Amino acid sequence: MTRMPINRSYSWRQAGFRLAGSMAFLLACATAAVAQGPATKPPAAERGARAIRVEQAWIPMPDGVRLAVNLFLPEGATQTEKFPVILEYLPYRKDDWSAQRDYALHSYFVRRGYVSARVDIRGTGSSEGHPPDREYSEQEQLDGMEVIAWLARQPWSSGNVGMLGISWGGFNSIQMAMRRPPALKAIIAVDATDELFHDDIHYIDGLMHADEFEIGMDLSEMLTRAPDFPTDEASVQPRFENTPWFLLYLHQQRDGPFWRRASLRPDYSRINIPVFLIGGFLDGYRDSIPRMLEKMKTPVAALVGPWNHTFPHDAEPGPAIEWREDAVRWWDQWLKNRTTTATIPRATIFMRHWYGPGLSLKEIPGEWRTDSDWPPAGLQQQTLFLTPEHSLAKAGPAAGTHQLKYIPSAGVESGFWWGDLTDDQRPADAFSLVYDSPPLDSETAILGMPRAMLRVSSTAPLANWFVRLSDVAPDGSVTQVTGAGQSGAQRESSTNPKAINTGTLFPLNFDLHFTSWVFPKGHRVRVAVSNSAWPMIWPTPFSMTTTLALGGVNGSRIVLPVVPAGPATAAKGHPKQNFSAPAPDPHPPGMDSSGDTWPGGYHISRDPQTGTTRVDWKGNTKATFPWGKQSNSEELHYTVSDADPAVSSVNGAANILCELKGRTVEWRVQLELHSDAKNFYYTFTRLLAENDQVLRTKTWKETIPRDFQ
Repeated sequence: MTRMPINRSYSWRQAGFRLAGSMAFLLACATAAVAQGPATKPPAAERGARAIRVEQAWIPMPDGVRLAVNLFLPEGATQTEKFPVILEYLPYRKDDWSAQRDYALHSYFVRRGYVSARVDIRGTGSSEGHPPDREYSEQEQLDGMEVIAWLARQPWSSGNVGMLGISWGGFNSIQMAMRRPPALKAIIAVDATDELFHDDIHYIDGLMHADEFEIGMDLSEMLTRAPDFPTDEASVQPRFENTPWFLLYLHQQRDGPFWRRASLRPDYSRINIPVFLIGGFLDGYRDSIPRMLEKMKTPVAALVGPWNHTFPHDAEPGPAIEWREDAVRWWDQWLKNRTTTATIPRATIFMRHWYGPGLSLKEIPGEWRTDSDWPPAGLQQQTLFLTPEHSLAKAGPAAGTHQLKYIPSAGVESGFWWGDLTDDQRPADAFSLVYDSPPLDSETAILGMPRAMLRVSSTAPLANWFVRLSDVAPDGSVTQVTGAGQSGAQRESSTNPKAINTGTLFPLNFDLHFTSWVFPKGHRVRVAVSNSAWPMIWPTPFSMTTTLALGGVNGSRIVLPVVPAGPATAAKGHPKQNFSAPAPDPHPPGMDSSGDTWPGGYHISRDPQTGTTRVDWKGNTKATFPWGKQSNSEELHYTVSDADPAVSSVNGAANILCELKGRTVEWRVQLELHSDAKNFYYTFTRLLAENDQVLRTKTWKETIPRDFQ
């Protein structure tokens, strides 16, 4: 899970934005507020800009369904003026959840000569039709083709369309570019990926993961439109009865056509338009950036900071920057055919400097580096061998082996999706095989994806291996730099996993997640190898001992992407060390929101008598609108037994309560998922109540065989 404020959205990981007020309210007051000018003096580039007009419209689909769109238009445009269009295409409810965030984001571009369109996906928010059966569905993409064509032929449109989005919107920007609609000329994808099975939130590193997103999105599917939230049969039935997505994903436990359909990797030639990628080292979707920089033939630019799953102007920890300046340069070049002297470098990367472990850092130290090509200039691959003495050596050591007893409850400190601010790694290291370098005699900088190359065996037919790379400070504190996991069953193929031959050594090679880091002089590099990263990854079901083979040129080792340490470089005419501070976002009056920040009510408890460990997470948000109040609460409870790891579980609950004039409407969901050695047992219940009277309830219950997970 991302270390970001929960109140940025209801499904905060995928959405990447705050809970927000209704567009009906924005239409009433936000346009007027902008026409008069915001209270905070805007940047010079915005002075004299037109006011912004917001129009609600319908986009017809060939089957008669209409998609709801909010159009952000420059006020006072003449009939002869034509504008390129920027599209954002999401299921995140433009008329309540994302309204305030949408206005702040899209108005920035409208003031600089664009029309912006925010469209609700079919069956979500205010759009008509049946909800999709999954993320990035075929119907979503077919509709997207129609939306782009519709925007291109409007009388105010120049015919050139760009797509922009964070998370879901970044994913479908990449996916729509793969389909090559004629009017789509360029995209900007923030916190998105090119590879669904390995990188998306359901099977992190190809390994089963369950978190808030599963209950959040399966709750959101049944919400009706804001601000009236109708509860009549025609409005409720299609959304309430839609099969929960998590149930579908549990039936897709290996890679294959289900995931490949919407994945760009490995065929990068499917995109032939310019792509601007933005990501953060505390975000779980960052690995697509180095891959796309290296593999794509079309123009690609990348901006990667120390951020979590959020836009860079709204990032915490920071430094927050005004990335939209670069976005406008990008749009000007590819949608207006306008070149400027301030070009966007191919890769602009924040080199993170050491910081101590902890969950509340406000700003990450470091400096910007720019590269005109990729891989980065000066890159050298440095191999460090894991030795029988638990050290890291530059030459192959003598042969040896280390054994590790599997502790399923270990690994909480390593985070929830290989991003995160994380706590001190020493508790996780206590249940790992640990290897340290000598104290460094000079700064050592890395940029890229370290590669773990292990030789392993297991006493069980199914085992996962996790490698964490950390920085050990002179005081002994351990800061995680990056990590990753790999299933032994997927050692040859993620589409055709197979059981491990117990007791037999085999190679297991995999990349750690994309990172930057500068190890200070006197610090040590640490590599920790374990078989658990719970609760990020569902435990494998068998008690076991694993073996790590050491020594020789083919012994277990890690390869670090080392780059020259020192001052950052700057592209000519575009000094990246001097990003502008974020421009103040217009904030319509009359709305207020509050909520927990990650990790909220996060708590770990261990029962030494039973050998059971439990992780509890809770989050709450509240928002006030002119039409009423909305509150949301969520909770998850993970349990695992070290003595019997097959018996693991996660239970979750979530609700949204809308307090409207003269009525209340509440949606609730409850998830129960547990396992044994052979199966997952899934139970999910939805409930709708009005004025405390239950109107509808439905439960899905199913047993799903474990498929090498």
